[in-house]
Amino acid sequence: MTSRHLSSPISAPSRRTVVKAAAATAVAAPVLGAATTARAADGPAFLHGVASGDPLPDGILLWTRVTPAPDAVPGSGRGADTAVRWEVAEDKEFARVVARGTTVAKAASDHTVKADVRGLSPATAYWFRFSAGDGTETFSPTGRTRTAPAAGAATPGVRFGVVSCANWESGFFSPYRHLAARADLDAVLHLGDYIYEYASGSYPDAKYVVRPHEPKHEILTLADYRTRHGNYKTDTDLQALHATHPVIAIWDDHEFANDAWSGGAENHTPGTEGSWADRAAGAKQAYFEWMPVRASTEGTVYRRLRFGKLAELHLLDLRTFRSQQSTIGNGSVDDPDRTITGRAQLDWLKSGLAGSDATWKLVGTSVMISPVAFGSVPAHLLEPLAELLGLPTEGLAVNVDQWDGYTDDRKELIAHLRDRSITNTVFLTGDIHMAWANDVPVKAATYPLSASAATEFVVTSVTSDNLDDILHVAPQTVSVVAAAAVKAANRHVKWVDMDAHGYGVLDVTAERSQMDYYVVSDKTKRDATSAWTRSYRTLSGTQKVERVDRPVH
Repeated sequence: MTSRHLSSPISAPSRRTVVKAAAATAVAAPVLGAATTARAADGPAFLHGVASGDPLPDGILLWTRVTPAPDAVPGSGRGADTAVRWEVAEDKEFARVVARGTTVAKAASDHTVKADVRGLSPATAYWFRFSAGDGTETFSPTGRTRTAPAAGAATPGVRFGVVSCANWESGFFSPYRHLAARADLDAVLHLGDYIYEYASGSYPDAKYVVRPHEPKHEILTLADYRTRHGNYKTDTDLQALHATHPVIAIWDDHEFANDAWSGGAENHTPGTEGSWADRAAGAKQAYFEWMPVRASTEGTVYRRLRFGKLAELHLLDLRTFRSQQSTIGNGSVDDPDRTITGRAQLDWLKSGLAGSDATWKLVGTSVMISPVAFGSVPAHLLEPLAELLGLPTEGLAVNVDQWDGYTDDRKELIAHLRDRSITNTVFLTGDIHMAWANDVPVKAATYPLSASAATEFVVTSVTSDNLDDILHVAPQTVSVVAAAAVKAANRHVKWVDMDAHGYGVLDVTAERSQMDYYVVSDKTKRDATSAWTRSYRTLSGTQKVERVDRPVH
């Protein structure tokens, strides 16, 4: 939800606004199996990789895109319908095939295909591939995936990569490469902003663009969104991630437009940019065509996945049903008629949390649920912090695109956790291009004298600009002052890093849930290295985070 320019007036924050708030290839090569992939000028090709997602104990969703002819590029509508075969095996040589089938890549779906494969064994690694072509068969790269544990299994542990906010023009997707290089993940959770909608040179400004995206203009139509998705899927690090791990994804606003809500967006101008309903429908259609995601209620992404008796993952859609963002400082943030979830989704979440017998209730939320207030912040930091966190330049204490702008929904959910004695709820969050470790207080004003109802781990961006990028200063310089001010005014915030880019690895056992935070050396370098920086955990039954001195692995 970040906005484009620091000088822009702030009425309702944007994600960029939020972040600006502070001022394997080698390993994956055997998986990708390029040797079997043809790119013939006169036949079908698999140019956008393969993917899997939404693992079940007995199944997995497979994805690819076929290019039937050289001119059948994403969004073009060109190219003949093409028969596609898929197969799943217990070995990467496909000597032990356990499932196979056929489908058709149609122009009507931008030549993307999905296979929702069932009948598989739980907690098992599989290899998969697609093929197409008459006479000479062309094979896709080979992918590896994994099913979830059986629903009642006493699973000793699960481990997820966690990412969000990958802006093509801001840098290279090396966090994806480093996650693809790991062989110890059950899945990767993508918490939104998988693509960005802006025109080239809008965010970041043209002189800071690392690599231009396609199309060059702001994406508005179905064809535009298809083209942008297709552009992202040519990234080799993203292809490696999808070919190595199942991805569990939700959307945030930039899959549509900045600060999207049910009836519009900050970055949408009715009239000159057409109907919001048409734009949102095109964005949603392209998303479901291009992502390994099962559509759920009303064509949204809120859904639930289970990993044995250890963890249940509740995934939220915080764009489709929300009320328009308030202006900052407006008392309407407390209006019970305004919602970030919609009534049906909030009831679904509350019911799911209360009824779950899993040890850990993990909630994938695209925007931060912990309240954020600001105390005394130096004047030279207030404007960039306001931009990143969506605060007014006068320094008010709310980001109205986050749960802070919809306090009645948050109060109801936290009261539900307390009243029903629901423990071990962990919110997993992206959006604001910073890393945080928070307790989620019942009443922030009196914390820590009052209780904590849950905990929250926020991962930073893959590439999207954060504080040092916005101010064009060295990391851990001005942000040190800003982070200290945030923690001083918000005693439930145990840590915040406003500068780094990277990813998280969440390790869950019966005793604790631990987030290990990793940072990359330089988002502008394709070969950026990765290093562990911090770890926080919440012990079972405590509803509080604490620092630990080493990563799990």
